[in-house]
Amino acid sequence: MRAISALFVGLLFGLGLTISGMIDPSKIIAFLDVAGDWDPSLLVVMASALVVSFFGYRIAFARKKPVLEEKFQLPTKTEIDRPLIIGSALFGIGWGLSGLCPGPAISAASLGNGDVYVFLLALASGMLLGDGLPKAAAKQAKARS
Repeated sequence: MRAISALFVGLLFGLGLTISGMIDPSKIIAFLDVAGDWDPSLLVVMASALVVSFFGYRIAFARKKPVLEEKFQLPTKTEIDRPLIIGSALFGIGWGLSGLCPGPAISAASLGNGDVYVFLLALASGMLLGDGLPKAAAKQAKARS
């Protein structure tokens, strides 16, 4: 049942991204181009997401436990640290240069645009590199001690 739920939510998310135009990199870049030909329509998408999230969290947390899990799984890390700042900056740079972020890129891949596949390859490489670097640094530090 969890897999079917995840599939449904993913399809709904992808449909929302497609309808809102978020899978079109030129629309994103036009939104970020505030000094040029600015397209403010993405603000409607962001405002809608905030409204849905606001009410969605209230409905979810009014329950004692999630429908398909034993307990809520919430992040415990609350501090703003160097990896968070660097990761956020890299994400923003990538989003600004390509006009894509992971969710819309996966949805856009269904359209057969070759640039999207290049983005997804770079995304996967960055994720693997990001996972490997801290592990390699920890292993190296342990070897020194």
